[in-house]
Amino acid sequence: MSAYPLQVAMRQVILIAMMLLLLAAAPAFSPINGKLLTDQSPAFSTTASEDWRENEIDPATWEDGPALEGSPMDTPQPGDPVVRMVVRYTPDLGGSEVEGEIILELFPRWVPTTAFNFAGLAETQFYDGIFFHRIIDDFVAQSGDPSCKTVGVYPGTNVNCGEGGSGQTIPLEHNDNMSHVDGAIGMARSLDPDSAESQFYICDGEQHQLDPENRDDEGYATFGVVRDGMSYVRALAAVPTSNDPLGGVIRVPPGPDRPIDEARLVSVELIGVVMWGDNHSNSDSGGSLFATGGVVGFMVNSLFLLWALALIELAGWNGWNMDKEKLFPFLTEIFSERGQDVMIDHAVDAVLIDVDD
Repeated sequence: MSAYPLQVAMRQVILIAMMLLLLAAAPAFSPINGKLLTDQSPAFSTTASEDWRENEIDPATWEDGPALEGSPMDTPQPGDPVVRMVVRYTPDLGGSEVEGEIILELFPRWVPTTAFNFAGLAETQFYDGIFFHRIIDDFVAQSGDPSCKTVGVYPGTNVNCGEGGSGQTIPLEHNDNMSHVDGAIGMARSLDPDSAESQFYICDGEQHQLDPENRDDEGYATFGVVRDGMSYVRALAAVPTSNDPLGGVIRVPPGPDRPIDEARLVSVELIGVVMWGDNHSNSDSGGSLFATGGVVGFMVNSLFLLWALALIELAGWNGWNMDKEKLFPFLTEIFSERGQDVMIDHAVDAVLIDVDD
């Protein structure tokens, strides 16, 4: 009994397996920094400067973080942008000013539009010198309106403070990994879900009532979380305000929840990325066997794919008992139809066992 039908079937299986293996192994590199574009390595804004991008920050140095609740946001993601926010505030009436650093991690792999928007503004020093115009203890500290700057002596400011922004709106963006955990940073907006510009808030405690699944107005978008300096967020949220002059003791609504003494953003800047770690490897991140960066990586990526496609075409579509136009419509436009190549047939036959009864 001839095994020829078995050979044909096995040949098809091997060729398909070769194609899938080659395509899966092809590297995917970022043209920005040469790192693999996997879940562990997001692409970032092309306008970003190279200095902070090359600075890897060890999460082990972060000691003052928020309360954790088992959220995906709890775990620092290698390659994510890290932001340093310097704040200055007066914790008690008649007291002295306090200055502190709040470290944030942004999540561009999950909410790229929102994260890029904030990072781009930070890179232009947009937020520097703006004060927090709305603070509610055990809720949020809100800032980001460029019209909220002291004019003369605080609380002197522009009449439209709290109503402005960058002038460029972004669409509301949600991801299942993101929520209003303790220390989350989110985008403030008006009644229109797609009206966020530059105003943001930092959560003092978890605020899941703001998540989209708990609201009828599509909720609010979070895009990062505090990694260090959470004690400064807590103290900032507890400063005396126009509605709570004793600082967390007696709250008298309604707003505007304006701090009695200025609470200011001294600076907001990108300072690095979450460290990749000594144990990080391409195999760990699901990448390819190659670890080449920049232009070289892009060339390797392209050549690898072309090699895979050429090998598949060389195998000959007509030798397979299948409808190639339905299975690979994009390849039929690239390759002209041709007969089964004898060399490839022989190469495949070499790994098959021809059993004759």
